Amino acid sequence: MIVLSDSALDALLAQDVPYGDLTTDSLGIADQPARMSFAARAAMVLAGSEEAARLVEKAGGRVTRVSPSGTRLEAGAVFLEADGPAGALHRAWKVAQTLTEYASGIASRARRIVDAAPGVTVACTRKNFPGAKDLSVKAVIAGGAVMHRLGLSETLLVFPEHRAFLPGPPEDWIAALRRKAPEKKIVVEAGSVEEAVALAKAGADVIQLEKLPPEAAAAVIAATRALTPPPMVAPAGGVTEANAAAYAAAGCRLLVTSAPFFGPPADVKVTLRPA
Repeated sequence: MIVLSDSALDALLAQDVPYGDLTTDSLGIADQPARMSFAARAAMVLAGSEEAARLVEKAGGRVTRVSPSGTRLEAGAVFLEADGPAGALHRAWKVAQTLTEYASGIASRARRIVDAAPGVTVACTRKNFPGAKDLSVKAVIAGGAVMHRLGLSETLLVFPEHRAFLPGPPEDWIAALRRKAPEKKIVVEAGSVEEAVALAKAGADVIQLEKLPPEAAAAVIAATRALTPPPMVAPAGGVTEANAAAYAAAGCRLLVTSAPFFGPPADVKVTLRPA
C-alpha cells in the first residue's frame, strides 16, 4: 500500500532535483546502465519501501524487488533492488533512502514498545511532524501499533484545557457529550489518581492518565474496577519501551505514546554501481 500520492512523490523529487543532477550530468554518466540496492545496516522494521520503489520508478528506474512495509529485517538484509540508467537511479537515491530511514525509525520504535507489552494495544498520538502524517501513520501501523487519534474531527478527548471552560460538574458535560455524539467513546485526561477516579465515576469511558507512573495506573484500575462498566485506563505521556511492561503488569490494556515519532532514523545502506 502506497500512502503518498504520485503528486506528493513528484514534489519530493522536485525538491531534491529541481533542475537536474549537476554532478551526474556533468560527469557524462547519466545514460550508463546501473543497478542499485537498499539494505538495513542494523535490525529494523521496514516502512516506506513502497513509496521508495515508486520514487525510483518515477525517476526513470525499474524496481526488480521490494519487501513490504512491516517486514522485520536483520542487519544486512536487502529490501529493494532496481536497475536503469545511472542518472535515473541517482535522482531517486537520496530521497528514497531518507524516506525509508525516517519511516523505518518510527516503525522500529513502535515495534519495540509493542514487543515489550504483549497483548496490550499500543496507540500512537497525532504528534507526528507536521506535514508528515500519512507516512507517519503508515510507519506506526507497520510497527504493529495503531493510531490513537488521526485528528480532532473523529474522537472525543476532553483535556483540562477544555474543562477550564466548563462550570458544571463532570456528570453534566459528560452527559451532554453522550447526547451530542452517542456513538463515540468519551475519553478524559486526568492528572492524578483522585481526579481519574472522580471522572470515571462521572461516566467517562476512558481515563487517559497524563504522565502518571505504573503504580498510579494500578491504583486507578483498582478503584474503578467495580464500576459498571469499568473505564479503560490508558497511560499517556512518557510511555516508552522501558516502562511498557510495567504498565501492562499494572493492568493497563491500552498504552498511548508519542515516543515512536521522536528518535534517530534507521540506517539504510545504498549501493549504486554499474550494471
